[in-house]
Amino acid sequence: MNSKADVMHGIRPAAKGAVFRDMIIIAAFFVALIPVLAMHRVTDFMIFCIFALSFDLLYGFMGRLSFGQVLYLGTGVYASTLFSLHVSTNPLLAMLAGVLGAAIVAAALGLIVVKLNEAPFALTNLAFNQIGFFLIGSTFQKITHGEDGISSGVEPWGFMDFSNKYFAFCFVLFFLLFTFYMLTRLTRSPFGIIIRSIKENELRVKFLGYDTFSYKWITFTISGALAGLAGTLYTLYVQFVSPTFIHPLNNVEPIFAVLIGGAGNLYGAIAGGVLFMVMRDSLSTHVPQWEWILGGLLLIIVFWLRQGLAGFVRILAGAVSNRLSLRRAAGGGSQ
Repeated sequence: MNSKADVMHGIRPAAKGAVFRDMIIIAAFFVALIPVLAMHRVTDFMIFCIFALSFDLLYGFMGRLSFGQVLYLGTGVYASTLFSLHVSTNPLLAMLAGVLGAAIVAAALGLIVVKLNEAPFALTNLAFNQIGFFLIGSTFQKITHGEDGISSGVEPWGFMDFSNKYFAFCFVLFFLLFTFYMLTRLTRSPFGIIIRSIKENELRVKFLGYDTFSYKWITFTISGALAGLAGTLYTLYVQFVSPTFIHPLNNVEPIFAVLIGGAGNLYGAIAGGVLFMVMRDSLSTHVPQWEWILGGLLLIIVFWLRQGLAGFVRILAGAVSNRLSLRRAAGGGSQ
């Protein structure tokens, strides 16, 4: 029998087993990348994947395209860094400060932006991101050191030493799997069904008596907090931050990653994040204007692969399964 908790979250024990199986596959995939890429690059990839997952919750599941997700990444970066310099060098407390800071900013701005849809929603987020970039780079230059950047004050705490690449890899991998697990449970829960329904037709959801503003605001806040989590991990790992972390032009990165992998699919967000980082690293090394290749890829996805790589793999697997079923049926009929 299912427990009340299982019913509330909409996940049966078999489904929970599938989630843990997926987590093992994801962990094995990133471990397998280590011989191919340097360990510090794989760690960077995982942090970016957390950022892509935060954007996918907002765009892929709730259907709201934001050009300001980098604002919450940057808030996490600077909140955790300034906390480590002026309050405590404890890395866990610095992480908590970064995530809470991003969540608070997202919750405050969400009261305004979630009332908007489509282009106004996207551009208003971009405007807030530009304001945040200006404040970090100019207005609060005495605190943030502006374009010169600022080093983190986090120090090793017990076995938690982020200068150790093995520890940093395991630590980031844990939070990637934790983010994947929490988003899987969230999106499969009744709450997740509501936000998917808002994406399809918000007016019908309102007609059924649901307060769609609250659902959108909570989702927006969670998305901002997860982006802040990615920011704090950057801080702990890189130990240096600058306004580039909050530059509005960087908003194209999670958008590209989610579109390449497949919006509304957590596997797709991770796959798209890895593929985007690989393409960015390899193309920028050999092609001066490498962005046009990404633009061409985006056009291919928009016109021929609407569901991204994850959708393409799903369709291909379904076609193969149907063909095998037909063969078995034909073989059984001929006997």
